[in-house]
Amino acid sequence: MGEVVNLRLFRKRTARAEKDRVAAENRALHGRSKADREADAAERQRTAALLDGHRRDEPDGSR
Repeated sequence: MGEVVNLRLFRKRTARAEKDRVAAENRALHGRSKADREADAAERQRTAALLDGHRRDEPDGSR
């Protein structure tokens, strides 16, 4: 004979485990240090400035 399981507690336990899994996944995706974020922002600014410097058309859009 199997063990008696309280379904309410089982559902809560599985929901809690799922929330913990999602939280760990989000920490891996979004948990970056301030130095990493600032370095990426500086790289984006440098790239944007480089592209703007190589633009062939007039900045105001006229030809």
